Amino acid sequence: MNLKILKKSIFIVLSLALVLQVYFWAEPTGAVLTAADQVKVTLVVDAGLTITDGLDVIMDPHLGISSDTAIGSSSWTVKSNSVDGYTLAVKASSSPALVHINRPAEHFDDYSEATSGVPDLWSVDANKIEFGYSVFGTDVNGTTWGTGNTCGSAPTIPVVDRKYIGLETTDRTIATRSTVTPNSGIVTNICFAAEQKGVYAPSGTYEATITATATTI
Repeated sequence: MNLKILKKSIFIVLSLALVLQVYFWAEPTGAVLTAADQVKVTLVVDAGLTITDGLDVIMDPHLGISSDTAIGSSSWTVKSNSVDGYTLAVKASSSPALVHINRPAEHFDDYSEATSGVPDLWSVDANKIEFGYSVFGTDVNGTTWGTGNTCGSAPTIPVVDRKYIGLETTDRTIATRSTVTPNSGIVTNICFAAEQKGVYAPSGTYEATITATATTI
């Protein structure tokens, strides 16, 4: 009897020892604590817009009794990081745009389109003296303004694939972009044309002041 009790006692002691060993092995020696936080980083990119100074234009050749057509050109470079892009518009300071500097009553009529307000291929009616413009560039609509990429060269009459229109004293959009420009900017070229058709323009110097305005969208 005593032997059985001893064996049971030994078994119980060993079992408790095993249980305690497993418990202490599985139980963490210390609690692990965590804490978290977030920070928000904000960067503001300021909108910017620049336009280069266009070069003044001296039309070539001079008109007279031996030359009836003249052309000229200038350009602007627009840089913009506006997320929605920009527009470029031009207008004249007077109507008509090209006026004799000493005799304001003398002037070139603004180019008359076949359909008013719609650029068309250069064509001046007989006994008319007219002045107009066209544009080309990456952000210019070729369907509206023609597909050529040159204003021509004097004394050639305006190139046949350019479409012209008369200047107005209110802005007319000539180029549009819906994204940011490259760092180098986007160039828009403007072509000017003047013609006397079967009639002489009075001698002297004529001037037109053209303003180009770039605006973020």
